[in-house]
Amino acid sequence: MAHDIEKLAHDASVLVTATADVAGDHIEEARQQLAAGVDRAREIYSRARGKALDGTRAADAILHENLYQVVAAGVVAGVFIGFLLATRCSCRRE
Repeated sequence: MAHDIEKLAHDASVLVTATADVAGDHIEEARQQLAAGVDRAREIYSRARGKALDGTRAADAILHENLYQVVAAGVVAGVFIGFLLATRCSCRRE
């Protein structure tokens, strides 16, 4: 995703540069809106990335603090799902 956003920003910059010699109020306004949009997209991506990293760090801390409980919950969930799948399997012979 970061690569795609950077590519979009680069392409927008190339477009703005390529149209620099084109005159007109509409073209100038479009260039300004495009530049503002790229800046907003970078800011939104930066905030989203920061929140994702904060969430990852929090999850990692919880896992390290409660390792045995997390492992036990995973085992219980696996046994429960296995039991459900085994009882619904139509290939069982009785």
